[in-house]
Amino acid sequence: MTEATRPHALVLGGGIAGLAAAFALTGGDTFDPRVSVTIIEATTRCGGKIAATQLAGRTVDVGADGFLARRPEALALIDALGKSASLRTPGTTGASIFARGKIRSMPERLSLGIPTQWRALAKSRVLSPLGVLRAGLDIVAPRHDLRGKLGDRAIGPLVAAKLGREVVETLVDPMLGGIHAGHVGEMSASATFPQLLQVAGNSGSLMHALRATLPPPPTNNAPAIPVFNSLEGSVSSLISMLVDVLVERGVTIAYATTAETLERQNADYVVTTNHGDFVAQAVVLALPAEPASHVVKGLDVELGSLLDAISYASAGVVTLVVAPELFPSSRHGTGLLVPSTARRRAGTAFLTTAVTYLSRKWPHLARPDDELIRVSVGKIDDVRFSDLSDEQLISHVTDELSELFGVTVTYREANVKRWMNALPQYQVNHLLRVAGIEAAAERLGHVAFTGAAIGGVGIPACIGHGRMTGTRMHRALVG
Repeated sequence: MTEATRPHALVLGGGIAGLAAAFALTGGDTFDPRVSVTIIEATTRCGGKIAATQLAGRTVDVGADGFLARRPEALALIDALGKSASLRTPGTTGASIFARGKIRSMPERLSLGIPTQWRALAKSRVLSPLGVLRAGLDIVAPRHDLRGKLGDRAIGPLVAAKLGREVVETLVDPMLGGIHAGHVGEMSASATFPQLLQVAGNSGSLMHALRATLPPPPTNNAPAIPVFNSLEGSVSSLISMLVDVLVERGVTIAYATTAETLERQNADYVVTTNHGDFVAQAVVLALPAEPASHVVKGLDVELGSLLDAISYASAGVVTLVVAPELFPSSRHGTGLLVPSTARRRAGTAFLTTAVTYLSRKWPHLARPDDELIRVSVGKIDDVRFSDLSDEQLISHVTDELSELFGVTVTYREANVKRWMNALPQYQVNHLLRVAGIEAAAERLGHVAFTGAAIGGVGIPACIGHGRMTGTRMHRALVG
């Protein structure tokens, strides 16, 4: 097969899903040169929401600071790149919650924020006595879901009907809602927590049913498997590893190039960009829903409308370098969650949604003379941070930290990263929308979609869906 006869594939978007698709298009674990690949990336770097900065002499992630270790996709890719020795595990486990006016340890044996042991819930004192009693009804008089089995439900109302609203507001929404910068009152169970949907229609206890889905608690003979991993050089180093391999395989990356339209010309596809036209025999769109919609609307209006129906939330990350003695050494676990229902002494809602003790969570970031603290802000219905300058935002979150921890928080260095309209919202019936998008793309021939809006939130999910999509395109082009 000569260069002139090799099929050409375009990948629109150089985030982790797009890079994983390009990796699969070039053969995956074993290099296959039969398809030439070009990545079109609108910015001057690859990685999308996986990014890092230099702070206090080390590389610090300002996107995801880790990835799920119990999903295999990221670990498999890192192994294929020959970088498994770079994997790092957390130095501590557990977390705290700001509940009923103080910081308290999270109950043991939670399933994405949903209690599975009533005694552990009661012991934690994160709920009011009435909230504990209401949750206990699930044990002695579990409520049967009268709706029966449904294709999808919103997580918040589903859990509230079983365990009470206080469980949702204090535990489930801060944890599961915080992952997506959304609210569980609108979040699709089938897309974000399918196990919950499977067991919620049963007549028995929801807590008992979810407990059976958890891995066994650790013992001396079987220590706990880490929930998360990171990499020695930061999570963002995965991007540079992958880009290096792709470039070695002959993949072209067109930076600062924005895809504008997609057209069909016989067996070819033409992508118009700000730097001219690109012609290919297959196109993988690894873009957020809005720019993807703009690209395909001229080819399929219905497809564009389905993509437009996916909404996005904005969030921000403030990373602080503080004195090592500033925060109490007795604080629990890797961080603190702050429910949206929590109020400051002045009566206003906290801007802070979570605090991560970065250098305690990841020992490779630890230094004896300082500590890294990461503060997350913003949700789908709270973009107050976007109205503040970086200096104002830093001042605001340090004031909130002072109130939360009861100490005067000062910092030595700080970094602010804003992720505007960056987090797709998996609202009820999201998977039906995705099925419609995939069916419409299939009618277009060798066109496919991947990325967080389509294949799942989180680095492993994006890698897995990107590789699956790239493998499917590779087979369609060369068999």
